[in-house]
Parts: sequence; structure tokens; C-alpha cells
Amino acid sequence: MRVLWVCNIMLPVIARALGRDCSNKEGWLAGLLDNLMAKASQVELGVAFPVGLGEEMLRGETSGVRYYGFRENTKKPENYDPGLERDMQEIMQDFRPELLHCFGTEYPHTLAAVRAYGKPRNTLIGIQGLCAVYADAYMANMPREICRMITFRDCVKRDGLLRQQEKFRRRGQWEQEAVRLTGHVAGRTDWDRYWTAKWNPTAQYHVLQETLRPVFYQGQWRFENCRRHSIFMSQGDYPIKGLHYMLEAMPAVLEKYPDAHLFVAGNCLLRKGFAAGLKISAYGKYLEKQIKEYGLAEHITFLGSLTGEQMKEQYLRCNTYVCVSSIENSPNSLGEAMLLGVPVAAGLTGGIGSMIAPDEGWLFPGFSGEESGERKRISTALGQSVLEVFAQGDQVVERTEKARIHARRTHDGENNLMQLVELYGQLS
Repeated sequence: MRVLWVCNIMLPVIARALGRDCSNKEGWLAGLLDNLMAKASQVELGVAFPVGLGEEMLRGETSGVRYYGFRENTKKPENYDPGLERDMQEIMQDFRPELLHCFGTEYPHTLAAVRAYGKPRNTLIGIQGLCAVYADAYMANMPREICRMITFRDCVKRDGLLRQQEKFRRRGQWEQEAVRLTGHVAGRTDWDRYWTAKWNPTAQYHVLQETLRPVFYQGQWRFENCRRHSIFMSQGDYPIKGLHYMLEAMPAVLEKYPDAHLFVAGNCLLRKGFAAGLKISAYGKYLEKQIKEYGLAEHITFLGSLTGEQMKEQYLRCNTYVCVSSIENSPNSLGEAMLLGVPVAAGLTGGIGSMIAPDEGWLFPGFSGEESGERKRISTALGQSVLEVFAQGDQVVERTEKARIHARRTHDGENNLMQLVELYGQLS
């Protein structure tokens, strides 16, 4: 059966063949590709992904995979370019897929692919995040004056927080139309099932769990090896990820544990280098204000972009992993932490309750959209959860082992691959 994947990034096996840099994003997809090619000979796979607007379309084959690069401005995913449909039609005519599988709805290329293919009964859209819903949680209880703030950088880039939120809303328009045009949706949580059914009640919903990057299936967190009173967040470069909640929670943690330290992976928004004041965003300025106000400069380290191995090292060395996003569907970082048996402190929002049970971590009510006092409620509950983890010492394994077993079942690569291939057979 010929299956065409439409992805948000160029996968590593293709990037290496073309001599290009590989992205660390969506690493689980690379693992799925390897498994599929090694163990599902009945699947003839094509992979389509975005390249720059100024580039020529790519077409070739490597490691048994036919690949196609379509032209898209991924820096402005809020804009729908009809030219995408022409590129997609060209890809469809060349590969002649029996099934179209789009990974994610965050970019307009999913809508373009669904339109160009025109076969809802043979179209499957896999849900990652949902921009239309994320837009409502984008500001994550920040003060209104911060939401309206525009720095020099925001003015030049036309990218203030309100504009960022509006971009999510526009992306959500293309997303909802794509879901309305598909016959099948693949998801993992009660949350994504609810929203996609609301947008398209006739689409058939299929549960397809994700297989994570191979590196996270080996190794296990141990209390005796961790940095005592350390906290790890996998991301914090835009409001949804909730770094500001964590910063507000830190004074309470430091009062009890003065050596507590926060480590944050991903892009750092704080000022650094020449003309730093001109380059900082409103959210970065808010984070700086919090760090100064709470005296956190010596208690926070920004780690930058990390490889899978480097992420694993941070999970294994931290005392607790924190997920305090204002909205999430099924964050891979939470699955990775659970697989490794890391103590988890998480806010229950979106699909997180479908990933982890109350007796598997330190959970608390997350973002709900309430205006009055919610930021304080969340940061206080987060701080209390972190303190509980620290106080339990090596007794945390009673919960972390349950989480690890749960994650091994959820992210079982062999089982997930079998379900995927069976679904492909039904839909093609």
C-alpha cells in the first residue's frame, strides 16, 4: 500500500542524504519511520515536508523512502498560500498515494494536502496540538499590561503577544477546515477527541499512541543519582509553556530549600550579547522582571537547544520534572519523563489527564481560563507539588514506578506500529 506522510519538518534520514542540518523537533517521527521501514514491508512510503519559498521543489529517494519537498513559508504559518495546493497536487500525481496521513494541523500545508488529495475516506489527520484551542490559553494568566506590552523587537517584527495570539487564531481557521474535510482523525486523549468531534462529528476517531525517541526507552531515574532540589522544564520560550508560573512558585520552594535550582531547556528569551535590549520580546522582559523581583538569577540556568541524549541526561539528573503549560494535548516531554521514571509535577489541563494518573505524579488543577486569582492559584499549587516531591526523597519511587509502567504501555513501539499498520490496511 502506498502511504504519503505530510510532516512539519524534513526528517533526519532525508536531511542527511541531502547534506542538510537535522532538526531536534519531532524526533519521535524519525523513530516511527525507522520502525515502519524495518518491519512493515507492505507499506510503500512517501514523505512530504516543507522547504523554503525560494527553493525548488525536492524529489528523490533514500533508504527506501520517496521524499518530496514542497514550498512553504513556515515562519508565517498564519498565512494560507494557494500555491501550496499546486505543489501538493504535483506530489499526489507523482506518488499516487492510496492513503494520506498528515502529522499535525498546526501548519496550512495540512489543509493544502487534504484539499489536493480530495479523498476524505482515505485521509487520516494525526492530532498533535490544536492552535484554535491554544489561542484561548495563549496568555496563560499573565498581567494585562504585559499582554499589551510591545518592545522594540516586537514592533520591528510585528510580533507582540496579542499579535502572536491572533496568529494562533488564524492558524486555527486552516486547522478546523482541514479537520472538517477529513474522514479520519488519529488522537491520544479525551481532549483531542472532544475538539475534533466538535469540528467534524462525521470523522471516525482512532486511538494511535506515539512511540517516542529510542533513547528514552533505556535508563531509569534514581534518587541517589539526581541533583537534590533541582527542577527541570523542557521548554519556556512562549507563554503557553508556563515558565512564569514556575518563576512565581520559586520563592516558596527556596524558602524551604535555599539550594533549589531551575534548569530550562530550549530557547532563552533573556537579554544577552550586543544590543540585547533591542532584541528582547515582551514575554522575555516579563521573565526578566520576575527573575529580578524574586532574586532568582543564581537559581536558574537556561540550557539552550538539547539533543535527545542531552535531554535524557537532564531528566535523569533532576529531582523533579515540571509541566505547567496553560494548555497541552499530550506533551512528549511528559511521556519521556514518565518512561525514565522521573518524578513529575504537572498541571491538569488539556489532555494531560489522559497521560498520567493521580497516583503516578504530583498533579494539580491547571489553567481553566478564570481571570481572578488563577495565576496565583496555579503557581502556589505548583510550588506545593515541587515541595512534596523534594520532601519525599527516595520514597517518590512508589509513584514514579507506576508512571514508568504506564508509559511503557502507552509508548510501546511494537504495539503502536502494529496498530498503525492495521489502520493503514483498513483505510487504504
